[in-house]
Amino acid sequence: MDKYILHIETATKVCSVAVSKNGVLLAVKETEEEGYSHGENLNVFIQEVVERAKITLKDLSAISLASGPGSYTGLRIGAATAKSLCYSMDIPLIAIDALTSLAEIAMLKYTNINLCPLIDARRMEVYNLVLDEKGVAKKEITADIIDESSYEEYLPFVYFGDGAKKLEEIWKGRDCRLASEIKSSATGQVRLAFSKFEKNEFEDVAYWEPFYLKDFIAGKKVK
Repeated sequence: MDKYILHIETATKVCSVAVSKNGVLLAVKETEEEGYSHGENLNVFIQEVVERAKITLKDLSAISLASGPGSYTGLRIGAATAKSLCYSMDIPLIAIDALTSLAEIAMLKYTNINLCPLIDARRMEVYNLVLDEKGVAKKEITADIIDESSYEEYLPFVYFGDGAKKLEEIWKGRDCRLASEIKSSATGQVRLAFSKFEKNEFEDVAYWEPFYLKDFIAGKKVK
């Protein structure tokens, strides 16, 4: 039997929803707005991608969503919507961290180089993960205050995400490349979510909460 999964991405200013069938993308709808439009758009986008995929909500086998880190408000909206749908349809919830999902998109274009996804945490703070060319973590997810020498032990790398642009000037001259075209998207969850589905790696809908990662230490710099 075919397995349809609804994917929800609300960890950043991007509001993105996708539907996949057996690990293959069928439809996606997304927008990026300065004022965080998740509350207004999310349910509309869900209905639209389901219709584009020529299925109904009752055909869904599971729902995946960005578990964080990222925007507190965005993550709360995504979690509330996903959990409500899972409860009402009695289907499993799959959590995919937002940085790995972001790196999954970059892997399609950038190979044989380390990947450095960055999600904005305001000022000079970011949520970060570093993966090697095979997608294996070289540095686990942390919340960091960054400077011109941060992550130097992982160079060369490609860096991207909504926390990357503010680093372009201070990282000028380093052996790294800004991939400004890579943005958060529910499409980055497709392969990862299907893999988890096949392994029955589901969350407890009643108790699951987003991964906020708010515990930085003020003034601490990561080298």
